[in-house]
Amino acid sequence: MTSPTTANPPAIVAEHLTKVYGSGNTEVVAMKDVSLRVERGEVIALLGPSGAGKSTLLTAIGLINPPTSGRIHIGGELVMDGDQPKVDLRAFRRRHLGFVFQKANLIPFLSAVENVQVALEINDTAPRVARRRAMELLDYLGVGDRADNLPDALSGGQQQRVAVARALANEPNLILADEPTAALDSVRGRQVMELFRKVAHERGAAVMVVTHDHRALDVFDRHLEMEDGELKNKPNQKP
Repeated sequence: MTSPTTANPPAIVAEHLTKVYGSGNTEVVAMKDVSLRVERGEVIALLGPSGAGKSTLLTAIGLINPPTSGRIHIGGELVMDGDQPKVDLRAFRRRHLGFVFQKANLIPFLSAVENVQVALEINDTAPRVARRRAMELLDYLGVGDRADNLPDALSGGQQQRVAVARALANEPNLILADEPTAALDSVRGRQVMELFRKVAHERGAAVMVVTHDHRALDVFDRHLEMEDGELKNKPNQKP
């Protein structure tokens, strides 16, 4: 797989990513020689059993847990070469990446709009502009009427919508979600998955979702499967 060179590069190009923990008799290969390419506007499901390496791959691409070897390009920029960062990782994550996890992890003493607003303000967006942008996102995701509610007053599905709004706050090129529907029922789980498709297709962000939830796989453009730390790439496979 070659490095991106076009004027409109893919959201992700990962080349030969490997992650090894320990050494000698205690060595564990959590991820082995994983290469992939994700285009802008694609929504991708990452499937596989527990321990397959899905979260290892997601945290490597998310610049949280660097690979032992391999290269990662995001938006055409080389960001990791092995375990050596080529950018300021914290600043790059804030500008270009959004994260959604199994739990919404909203700040409990801030309202829904404030939870989104704070993600903008830490990137030096003026408070008035940040609040307007936060309200636009909550409206876009169907929870604008709950903007002034604290997280405890929101349902699980509403909390995840706020978490998606927060992930979108800085208009990231890439959104990474790890089991975002695990705590939701089938209806709310599907609604969240459909939100990811809406975000990818309408806003041009790439979205990669780690999931065990097979109830809404039809919303994804493509499925990738991991097993024993390796990517079993099945291009354009639908269930």
